[in-house]
Amino acid sequence: MIGYARVSTEDQTPLPQSQALKSAGCVEIHEEQASGGNRARPVLARVLERIGKGDTLVVVRIDRLARSLSHLLEVIERLEAKGAFFRSLMDPIDTSSPQGKFTLQVLGAAAGFERALIRERTKAGLASARSKGCVGGNPGLRARNPAALRKVRLARQDGYMERLNEMAQDWVPHVRRLRPYMAWEDVLRIVNGPLPRERQWTQSRLLRAVNAYVRDGFLPPTVLDRAGRRETDDRLPAIVAAIKGADPDITLQAICSRLEAMRERTPRGRTSWQPSSVKMLLERAERLGLLE
Repeated sequence: MIGYARVSTEDQTPLPQSQALKSAGCVEIHEEQASGGNRARPVLARVLERIGKGDTLVVVRIDRLARSLSHLLEVIERLEAKGAFFRSLMDPIDTSSPQGKFTLQVLGAAAGFERALIRERTKAGLASARSKGCVGGNPGLRARNPAALRKVRLARQDGYMERLNEMAQDWVPHVRRLRPYMAWEDVLRIVNGPLPRERQWTQSRLLRAVNAYVRDGFLPPTVLDRAGRRETDDRLPAIVAAIKGADPDITLQAICSRLEAMRERTPRGRTSWQPSSVKMLLERAERLGLLE
């Protein structure tokens, strides 16, 4: 059981949450000071990266983890993909139990129903406006009004940043840890390694996201520096070290599977990896100072 406690401001203390989590049997507790509306929380990102099969992420209340239903479901989906569970001490959610899973299914159905209602209301409103001879859209945009155009640009930028925040735990920790030491091509493959196909990034999308985070101060500008030239025999140890660094408890066999999914060839040019080869590369990475 791994506890997560969050407070919004510096004048608040996570101590009551931590004490409740400890009493519930959590063997380790992670504390964070961050807004609940901000999904790019470094402590939470590290917890979700390191949590393993059979572990349970525990919070005192749901709002300590997520402020929106979509974020809550996204985190729980990520935990389930790792074979881990979620439990809230003061809410009827424990995904290791049938009752908790049922509650989660009800929440997911409610979220889908809410989205469907919004779509239907929007369609009905547009149809009503057309029947009255009204032209849809913003009059200021049709007139190319500079103030209206700027407002739309800012709204689109805010929407883009919100979508990025929802996926930040997939890529921000890797970029922060690996750049500019590692080339973008290899960073991209490490980011995509554990992700399902529908959530994988292209290099152009990843670079756009990184630039946006650097612009808003969420990432240091140094991540955009040019990567230094690497020796050929240094590349594979660096990749294996990066995978190990993202999940210190990962097994040699799991690293083999990750490398095969990345279509990375062995030092001898083969497509099938063996734990002994990974172990050799980890030892070389340690000698090169690539492992923390």
